[in-house]
Amino acid sequence: MGRTISRLVVRPAPRDQRKAILQAGHLAIPAALGRSGRTSRKREGDGATPIATMPLLFAYRRGDRGPWTATSLPMRISQPNMLWCDDVNDPNYNRPVRSPFHPSHEKLQREDELYDICIVLDWNLRSRKRKCGSAIFFHIARPGYTPTEGCVAISPRDMRRLLPLLSPKTVLQVL
Repeated sequence: MGRTISRLVVRPAPRDQRKAILQAGHLAIPAALGRSGRTSRKREGDGATPIATMPLLFAYRRGDRGPWTATSLPMRISQPNMLWCDDVNDPNYNRPVRSPFHPSHEKLQREDELYDICIVLDWNLRSRKRKCGSAIFFHIARPGYTPTEGCVAISPRDMRRLLPLLSPKTVLQVL
C-alpha cells in the first residue's frame, strides 16, 4: 500500500476544547471532539473524548454511498442491521451486535454521513471495563465540526486523504 503513518496526534484547539487539530505527518487537519472536551477519566455517556493512545483496529464503510479510497486497514461493509451496544448492563457492552437488539445501542448505518467511514479505535475494547465508555470511533464530522459524543471526527475530504496512510499499526493519540 506504500507509505503509512504510525501516529495521528490530536491536540485541542486553543479557543474551543471541543475542537482539535489532528496532526498526520505534515498534514494539520481540523477535527471535532466530544461535547465535554477531553478527559483522562472517561465514563459512559459523559460526552468526553478520552485522553489516550488508541490503536486503529478496523473500519466500517457504507457500501451504498459510493467508493472510498483504498486503505490497508481491515474494512467491513456496514449493513442496516449492524449496531454497537452501549448498554453498560448488557454482556455485549462496547461490542458490535445485530438487530433486533433491544438494549441501548448505536446504528452503524446512519441516515447522516457520520459513519460512512467509521474507524473503530481500541478504547475499552480489547480490555473492557463497564461504564468506562463505548463506541469511541474516528469518523466523519458534522458541518462546522460540531461536537461528537466522545469520538474524533474529520471532514470527508480529509478522511479520503488520510485513509491511504492508515494501517493496523497506526495509533491515534489524543493529548
